[in-house]
Amino acid sequence: MTQVLPFDPNKPNRAVLNRAVKLLSDGRLVAFPTETVYGLGGNGWDSEAAKRIYAAKGRPSDNPLILHFPSPEAVELSADVSDRAKKLMARFWPGPLTLVLPAKPIVPLAVRGGLDTVGCRMPSHPTARALLSACPFPLAAPSANVSGRPSPTDAATVAQDLNGRVDLVIDGGPCSVGLESTVLDITGDAPVLLRPGGVSLEELESVLGPVAFPRGALELRRSPGTRYRHYAPAVAVLLWKADEPFDWPSQFCFMGQSEPPVRPARQILFDDLAAFAHGYFAGLRDLERENLPIVVQWPDGSGIGRALQDRLKRSAGLE
Repeated sequence: MTQVLPFDPNKPNRAVLNRAVKLLSDGRLVAFPTETVYGLGGNGWDSEAAKRIYAAKGRPSDNPLILHFPSPEAVELSADVSDRAKKLMARFWPGPLTLVLPAKPIVPLAVRGGLDTVGCRMPSHPTARALLSACPFPLAAPSANVSGRPSPTDAATVAQDLNGRVDLVIDGGPCSVGLESTVLDITGDAPVLLRPGGVSLEELESVLGPVAFPRGALELRRSPGTRYRHYAPAVAVLLWKADEPFDWPSQFCFMGQSEPPVRPARQILFDDLAAFAHGYFAGLRDLERENLPIVVQWPDGSGIGRALQDRLKRSAGLE
């Protein structure tokens, strides 16, 4: 049975942190909140813990895990940190940016998905930072859900998805961003955006100049969430673009920023793009209970919209 313990970072309960660190040190799994989504954490230097993460999620073992750190300095034990990496860390950390770096031998192949690189991130959520600061190792942590399902943005969803598969869920409240981190590969001459996320392309290019996109499967392998179907509810997801012809189902649920021209059985409307991104995964899980197709309005592609478009296409099985 999975234990769920509340945690207030403004009044940190040391007993909760001690319990989590003991479990993690023993190779067990602990779910915790980040600003993006909840993560399923294990000792990032322990190959057996990584294998438990893959098993708990039903995740392919060639899908690499991201390491989470309490500080930029802590990364240097696990990866080679270039001047360009330090520049990006200074600008965007703590925050929703994962940097793909050359891995050091201390990081097991099981964490790296068999690659010579590893994704590194420093989350900004105060609960995550408290936990990471208490651990003597980084945490390997993909999203805390069954592989292929929408990512969880609250502790109750984690407990529902992974009950009995994770030892402890630290309930630090809802996540603020709601979509996973941006993944940027900086191992080559040009930075490559492997996965759009909480840090926008525009923000990256304001620091780096032009950012490239993946040219093939090898580059995509370096990022989670890019090669298998992800973020999918148990019902069909259909994408509606207001300026294109669309065959509306006879019954459906709807999610977007404006009223659809056909009345849905249920709908969730968002005031702006940030709210849409924040509420997307939770909205999918809510609406799938109606057992009807979910029509989702295609969002604007600026800022966080690029990441939201990516998740919509994957939910609909288009990538």
